[in-house]
Amino acid sequence: MPKPASLLLFAFTFMLFISCSPSQKITALKPEPDDASPLVYENIPSFITLPITVKLKDIENQTNALLNGLIYEDNNIEDDDIEMQVWKLAPITIENTNEKSGDRIKTTLPLKVLVKYRIGTKTLGTEFYKTQEFNLNGVVTLTSDVSLTNWKLNTKTELSSLDWNESPTTTVFGKNIPVTYVINPAIKLFKSKIERKIDEAVNKSMDFKPNVLTALEKICVPFQMNEDYESWLRIVPLEIYTTASKLKKDQFSLQMGMKCNMETLIGKQPESKFDLNKIILKPVTKIPNQISANIVAVSTYNDASKIMKKNFAGQEFESGGKKVKVQDVEIWHKNSKMVIALDLSGSLNGKIYLSGFPQYDDKSKEIYFDELDYVLDTKNKLMRTANWLAQGLVLRKIKENCRYSIQSNLDEGKKTMMGYLKNYSPLPGVYVNGKMEDIQFRKVQLTNNAIIAFIKVNGEINISIDGLK
Repeated sequence: MPKPASLLLFAFTFMLFISCSPSQKITALKPEPDDASPLVYENIPSFITLPITVKLKDIENQTNALLNGLIYEDNNIEDDDIEMQVWKLAPITIENTNEKSGDRIKTTLPLKVLVKYRIGTKTLGTEFYKTQEFNLNGVVTLTSDVSLTNWKLNTKTELSSLDWNESPTTTVFGKNIPVTYVINPAIKLFKSKIERKIDEAVNKSMDFKPNVLTALEKICVPFQMNEDYESWLRIVPLEIYTTASKLKKDQFSLQMGMKCNMETLIGKQPESKFDLNKIILKPVTKIPNQISANIVAVSTYNDASKIMKKNFAGQEFESGGKKVKVQDVEIWHKNSKMVIALDLSGSLNGKIYLSGFPQYDDKSKEIYFDELDYVLDTKNKLMRTANWLAQGLVLRKIKENCRYSIQSNLDEGKKTMMGYLKNYSPLPGVYVNGKMEDIQFRKVQLTNNAIIAFIKVNGEINISIDGLK
């Protein structure tokens, strides 16, 4: 039988060998992730107000572009002995009438008129006619009631006055009569047609719906908020509201609002979810002037793993001369908890597993894991093979790295969004300005394949139309 001293020496030598061994292997049981399922999460709609101003100068420019050259023609001399052609002589001007009775604009139209006037009679089949031709210049003044209906600026126009710069005369039955007096019957027909032409020009040029929807479609293309984290903001409009327009000084103003879902996605640029057919247009009487944006930040476990891996880069965890490095990090969801797998190298090789509940630290702006501890099987194996790694001090150091700050994301997100609030022009002549308050973090929600963070932002947005093309 071996002597007791020999047994003690053998045991001591074995323990010394184990403790001095350069590396040990751990094979912990992997907590399998929950079955993958479609990404479903609660999304609180956001409400964005979009006060819009349209300058009368833009209405004037658009009307001039549509109403040019020959604007009226009557080539039938047989019905009233008059032929008439009317041209726009100079640009139309549009201004506010500043009436208390309502929104009314005044349109001034300089014009040139060519009149052919036939004098004479037809007796026993024989015509005794004389035709004279006159060129007249004048100014038509029209007033219009203005309203916004179905996203179009509509006018109801009436001819207020027609002032001639000159009034040549013609001889009728031996008397000198002003030509303007002679052609007055024809002016009645001209009056109704020029009123209709002004209304049609304004209606066509001031149809806001295509511009609004085009601008919306561009805004709803996901844009990158942070290049390092590959984060993208996507806006999905649900409903659009508008109030009646109001005329004040040299511009129209109307309140628009949008109910939408906002989400931040990590990874490659996501597809736009803009669907014109699903957008509902609703007239309302009043819209608050504050933005209330509820943003959903979607971070897949794969992307969150990459972020956390950066925390462990170059880090060593040691105790009593033993140390390990984290080579890789993997995160997934199981039973309402987050599982964090750390792939170690050094004094211990293999994967260990921790689990905890994700929380948000409002002061440090970090996602951390509450009640983070080794998974039971990992803990049992560490107690047998690497007790030093299971000690509170080392575990605490590991916990400190099992978190990731979203401060830079929030700052970068705010910076990016502010870029769209400083004279941003989604379309020529359309400008977006505004301000926003600090981003508020609301809560974290887990799904089977992503961490969902809910963020709230308040602020204001103003859209002006100046120089519309």
